[in-house]
Amino acid sequence: PIALVGYMQKDLVEKRKWIEKQDYMEGLALAQLAPGPLAAQLAIYLGYVRGKIWGATVVGIAFIVPSFLMVWGLGVLYVRFGGLPWMQAAFYGVGAGVIAIIARSAYKLTRITLERDKLLWSLFVLMGVTTAWAEAEIITLFILCGVIALVIQAPPAFLGRLSRGTTPLSLVPWLVPLATGLAGPVTAETLAQVLWFFTKAGAFVFGSGLAIVPFLYGGVVQEYQWLNDRQFLDAVAVAMITPGPVVITVGFIGYLVGGFLGACLAAIGVFMPVYLFVILPAPWFKRHANHPQLSAFVKGVTAAATGAIAGAAFVLGKRAIFDIPTALIALATLLVLVRFKIPEPILILLTGLAGLILFPGLK
Repeated sequence: PIALVGYMQKDLVEKRKWIEKQDYMEGLALAQLAPGPLAAQLAIYLGYVRGKIWGATVVGIAFIVPSFLMVWGLGVLYVRFGGLPWMQAAFYGVGAGVIAIIARSAYKLTRITLERDKLLWSLFVLMGVTTAWAEAEIITLFILCGVIALVIQAPPAFLGRLSRGTTPLSLVPWLVPLATGLAGPVTAETLAQVLWFFTKAGAFVFGSGLAIVPFLYGGVVQEYQWLNDRQFLDAVAVAMITPGPVVITVGFIGYLVGGFLGACLAAIGVFMPVYLFVILPAPWFKRHANHPQLSAFVKGVTAAATGAIAGAAFVLGKRAIFDIPTALIALATLLVLVRFKIPEPILILLTGLAGLILFPGLK
């Protein structure tokens, strides 16, 4: 996602000069403020700048459809050949590699979003530990983290009317209860569940598309039990292999659950909130882009999202790294990520090759 954001700045602002720098920066700010994967929101906003509603719509479709078709095609192959030893061997290595990539992404996000802010680090640790312990994502905790950051860093004016003995910190215990959230044919009911679940997912993704991973794991694997741990890791790996936003993994998951219609509904569910969260506030956004309360709220939510990614890396790592070969693959992938600038799709392909070589069940 960060790479796509940088590419748009270089190509659209510097090279083609289709977008003014100020418009690009405002779009980036909106993408950070509203729920939704960062790169997709920025692309849709820039389309809005160029062509209003039609521009945003065309860009949104162009941004999503190619990756969706590739992921759907891989889903077809996965269902058709997923039981073959060679494919199991490839994903044996890929799963370990994906964990290293997620862990590295979480580390990079902490440097970008948290800096040296002690409050944001506290929210990061809170969300990371909670996600790792509960092995699920508590959505109300995201909101709680945003509210805590808002109250402490940019308290609204009405707080001045509270009693002198009341401080922003003293309000935190009143907010804590908000965190106690909910710990071949396909039926119409299942398809409705797919659409509703992925719509919720699209409405609660802040920043990097990887922030959706812990939320998807909690729903797809634990709540609905549509996929097992291995299938879920394979779905994340497929998104890493294909160009485009990481969040397009929902198309793969949707296909495994409900065929092509399930894939379409999952993609629509995730990206429709993203689209609406951009085009609806866009006309008025310039007026409020630097609003201190909005900025503080988003900082808190972003810190929580980063912590959730770190917690998800721990949870998924327990499933993907379970013997010496997978541990070596994960460690080697992490070292390569740190030392060299190798594109992630190439790394995923290399981990798949390593899986073919090291998989115990492949002779």
